[in-house]
Amino acid sequence: MSVIYGLIPGMILLGLVSVLVFFWAVRSGQYDDMEGPAHRILDDDDLGENKLNVNNRDTNNADTKKPDADDGPKA
Repeated sequence: MSVIYGLIPGMILLGLVSVLVFFWAVRSGQYDDMEGPAHRILDDDDLGENKLNVNNRDTNNADTKKPDADDGPKA
């Protein structure tokens, strides 16, 4: 029973901190644009695939790969 006397103030403090963090997030603009990221991820998908294909083609083609400066001569 004595444990509950420590848990109740702790729960009240935790609740107040969470409410304060929520109000800080609202005032700082965290919830201003709820639709933007959802649309942005759909728009960036095509651009990301093109970059990925170009990078894979460049690294897989051994003829166009130039040796690094620290590779040194091959024996």
